[in-house]
Formats: sequence, C-alpha cells, structure tokens
Amino acid sequence: MQLSTVWLKDFRSYEELEVEFHPGFTAILGPNGVGKTNLLEAISLLATLQSFRRAPTESLIRRGADRAIVRATGIRDDREVLVELELAKGRVRAQVNRQKLKRTRDLLGALRITVFAPDDLALVKDGPGIRRDFVDDLLVALDPQADAVRSDLDRVVKQRNALLRQSSGRLDEAAAMTLDIWDAKLVAVGEHLTVRRENLLHDLMPLVSAAYRQLSAEQTEVVANYLRSWSTESMADAVAEARGSDVRRGVTTVGPHRDDIRLRLEDFDSRTEASQGEQRTLALALRLAGHQLVTDRLGEPPLLLLDDVLSELDPDRARALLNSLPPGQTVVTSASGLPEGTVPDQILVHSGTKLVPEASPSPCNMPSPRSMPSDGAETRDGSP
Repeated sequence: MQLSTVWLKDFRSYEELEVEFHPGFTAILGPNGVGKTNLLEAISLLATLQSFRRAPTESLIRRGADRAIVRATGIRDDREVLVELELAKGRVRAQVNRQKLKRTRDLLGALRITVFAPDDLALVKDGPGIRRDFVDDLLVALDPQADAVRSDLDRVVKQRNALLRQSSGRLDEAAAMTLDIWDAKLVAVGEHLTVRRENLLHDLMPLVSAAYRQLSAEQTEVVANYLRSWSTESMADAVAEARGSDVRRGVTTVGPHRDDIRLRLEDFDSRTEASQGEQRTLALALRLAGHQLVTDRLGEPPLLLLDDVLSELDPDRARALLNSLPPGQTVVTSASGLPEGTVPDQILVHSGTKLVPEASPSPCNMPSPRSMPSDGAETRDGSP
C-alpha cells in the first residue's frame, strides 16, 4: 500500500492535522519537539497496531480528549484503501474501507512499514528481548499469521508461570497433570517459533552484511548466532529436565522467550566491542535488511520511515544512506537539515501546528562535520 494522506484528530500533540505524501522520498524538517515523531508514530500504529515507541494507548490521546482518530488513505493494487483507527482508553477499534474488522489483528498486512528511530541502538546494545521482538516483528510483516504464533507463546508461558507460582515449590498430582498439558503446548509452539526465527536469520544476515558495507564503505561481515535457551537436541527433553528448577523458582526457564541473538562484526562482539558509530550503523543495517527481505518476498516495498536518523550518523554515512534509499516510498524526519546535494521529491516544513510544503524542493544542506555535535563514539582501540 502506497500512503497518500494521513489525518489525525487529538493524537499526541495534534488537535488536528492532515498531510498528503508523495509516492517517493518525503523529508519532514523542523526543530525538535514540534511533533515530527508523533506523525510517524501514528503511521506505525496504522500498520502494526502499536507505537514503535511501545507507548500505551492512553498516552497517544491528546491531553484533555477522550479519544483519538488516525485515518489514512493509500493505493494498493490500483485501488484506494481507507484505514481508520479509533483510540480510547484501553482499546483500539479498526476498520478498512468503512468495514469493521472482526478482529483488530486482521488489519496487519494492509499497510507494511519499516521504521528506524534513534532508540533502535538498543537492538545492538540492550538485552535479548528487543532482538527477539525485531525478528518476531519481521516474521509478522512477512506473514501476519505469525502474530498468532507469538501470541500463543505469550499465553502458554503466562499460564505455565501462573501454575508454577501457585504450586509454591511443590506439585500435587493434579498440578503435575496440568503442568504436563502446558509443557506439551510450550514445546509445540516453542519449537515452531524457534525454527522460524532461525530460518529467517539465515536469509536475513547476507542482506545485513550488504547494507552495513554500503553504509560504512567497509568490507565487514555481520554474523548472527541464534542462542537457544536449551542445550539438548529436543526441547521436550529440556523442558522435562528443567521442571524441578522451574517449580522451585516459579518461572519457565526454557523456551524461545529466553533465547538470544548474538551479533558480531567479523570477530568482534557488536554489543561490547563495537564503537557507537558501528553500533548505530549495524542497527540501521538490520532495519534496511529486513525492509529488503520483505520487499523480495512479497514483491512490493514497505513504507520506509526514518525518524531523526541523520542526527545519529556522521555526514558520510548520512549521505550514503540517502543516496542508496531502496525503491518505494520513504519519509525522513530531520531537525538538522539534509546532507548537501540531497533532493527529496517532497519537503514538508513543520511550523509547530501544521506541515507546510516547500514550494520547490532544492538541494539541501547539512551542517558541516565541524559544526555538528560529536556523539562521543570511540574506536575499538580507544582513539577518537
């Protein structure tokens, strides 16, 4: 789906906003704090039913309002598509072309997006949970039915943990029989999701390496190791072996909810040995590779949203990114201008309450390296 128009009512900082988008490269320029990210957040909500900031629904409604509306029109298969969301406390209602959906989840796949935001540095630096979410979100982008698998795992683990806590360290016969049932369900959904994650990483990593090389101009190979939370060949055996420990601790210790994905740049651990510049480049390469994989598999590119990414990159890497944008629709926000020589198809300047189109997009300038603040990143040997 190619995005045409977005209309917001009482969403975040906006009382009301309507924006028309070009099918190519749109740059949204304006100082920090005026709401550029809020607009991209609304678009992500239309595609994934959640904020890429992972914010609760209540925080998306403008203060003083009791609900928010997010509406978008776009073109898919030469037909206009209308997607509408109503956000109220604790709930989201969705409809497509004025038809209410039986399940809100049915909206997934109507609009596909790839988002990169400054917080994506956590993909490399933080714990395993965010990397698992990255892979699972990509699985859902490729196949919306994968969302049901992820939900099943969450439900099984939650129910199994509740039973373990209730046992208070000791299982009677009835509890043991119930635990057998949850163990079987955990193994079934866990093995299925684990295999899908591993297969996805196998296909994704060559694309990650290619994107990293393009951004950095370095011949670096990116390697991912999927680390299962069990060492036995059979997950069923591992769950059985961990039962005693799980009962004592009151928590499920084996399953894909405990797995990790370790990323390396050649022989260096990206989390502990890479510079901040390398980590930022790797995080962006992961997003761009996922974008490319979805494009290759589904035959059409997702909408690419780059939120303030230019401030996180040095000028050379910023230019490399914008000079090699993938085919399709891209929206970039920036508070610091664009690299010199960049010519977007559309420039929208944020005035604080509305977006004003620039009369005729012209080559944009970006502050020189000397005038840009340093990110304090160091190389592996400690030199600046």
